[in-house]
Amino acid sequence: MRNSELAISIKALTKFYENFQALNKISFEVKRGDFFAFLGPNGAGKTTTINVLTGLSNYQNGQVKVFGYDVTSEYLHSRRLIGLCAQESNFDPFLTIYQLLVYQAEYFGIIPWEAKRRANELLDRFGLAEKRNCKHRALSGGMKKRLLLCRALIHDPEILILDEPTSGCDLELKFLIWDYLLQLNKEGKTIFLTTHYMEEAEKLCKTIGIINNGTIVRIGDKKQILQDKSLQDVFLEITGIE
Repeated sequence: MRNSELAISIKALTKFYENFQALNKISFEVKRGDFFAFLGPNGAGKTTTINVLTGLSNYQNGQVKVFGYDVTSEYLHSRRLIGLCAQESNFDPFLTIYQLLVYQAEYFGIIPWEAKRRANELLDRFGLAEKRNCKHRALSGGMKKRLLLCRALIHDPEILILDEPTSGCDLELKFLIWDYLLQLNKEGKTIFLTTHYMEEAEKLCKTIGIINNGTIVRIGDKKQILQDKSLQDVFLEITGIE
């Protein structure tokens, strides 16, 4: 990798949807190996930032790099380094979940035998092996969440981006996902998480960034951010508590 120490670098990123400014010259960095929580109320700009990082959305101004690779001009390099676990499932309805993972791996140039090995390993790890020949519509909501994680991890990315991964999960599944994410981070993966659950950010993350109305409010160490009384109103807005 070109820059092995800085996983994400965003400088003066500006994004408009017609006349609406979703991101207003935001700048921040995420170091390699960090567990970064990106917090903000609904509509703050979290998902837009993720879409820019992953190439799902263009932008008007600024610079966005993943391990030193520009996400626009060097997208073939940058996208291989990211695994995205989005909020909603968008699986091919005609494929079994095993086929979904194998095909996803092959999109990233992973040879067939290795793609099959990785698919089986992830299905085992997330308790989906017995459903390997089922289509995603036959899965429960919790199983679909686990399948989203499997798909994000199938090409063994350096950065895992999770957009509210435990939203709608029961406690058992939530704790299972938490344990797995902590283990991945311990193994060296950089994790970029958005969530509305302050407990989740407090439990998992090392660094917290707060965005509101398309502008960065604070970036810093988790303990310092959570103890800052001046941010309590923002935290209440993030969690949806009036």
